[in-house]
Amino acid sequence: MEAGNMSEEIDISVWDALSDTEQEAANLKARSALLFEIRNAVFGWGLSQDEAARRLGLTRPRTNDLLRGKLSKFSLDALFNIASAARDRDPCEGRSLARSSRLAEFLTASGRN
Repeated sequence: MEAGNMSEEIDISVWDALSDTEQEAANLKARSALLFEIRNAVFGWGLSQDEAARRLGLTRPRTNDLLRGKLSKFSLDALFNIASAARDRDPCEGRSLARSSRLAEFLTASGRN
């Protein structure tokens, strides 16, 4: 393919490509990053989905959606609430997840620490 035929437009991320506005892209980026960190924390617990759901205050189907990464099913606000629940206690070590993961960065930045 000749260089002259290639598009000059390059999107910075997949979220920029999927979004119509910068605000929508920022929301998708924040939601995906937070969902990723929550999933890492929950998988690190090594619990069944039923037990993880109880600890997060979610139903098992909602926890399944979370752990499968179904981003479209979660608002940014819902993810912050779930992150707060996940951060409150690490069931494996009895310590705050705020000291052990990036969840604290999101919660602190939002004023929800």
